[in-house]
Amino acid sequence: MADSPMNASNGNQTYTVEESLRALINQLDGYITQYHGGSVEMVSLEENVLKVRLGGACLNCPLSPVTLKGWVAGTVKQFFPEIERVEAV
Repeated sequence: MADSPMNASNGNQTYTVEESLRALINQLDGYITQYHGGSVEMVSLEENVLKVRLGGACLNCPLSPVTLKGWVAGTVKQFFPEIERVEAV
């Protein structure tokens, strides 16, 4: 059975796009924590809009829009081109 656009598989395990996105955001969170002292967490996936929450050093940082667009959205779109937008909430 072929993977649908909404599912990905790894051996015998099948993951939804939301589960795969959550795993990717968790990996990004580790990098952002290590290199910036900030954090990112997935809040929701609504249609093709991913909503995330920036925290830690990213709160009130004037460069948080750059982190959101360049690091988070850029990485997400590499792996999930169907995601239209990544928004901070």
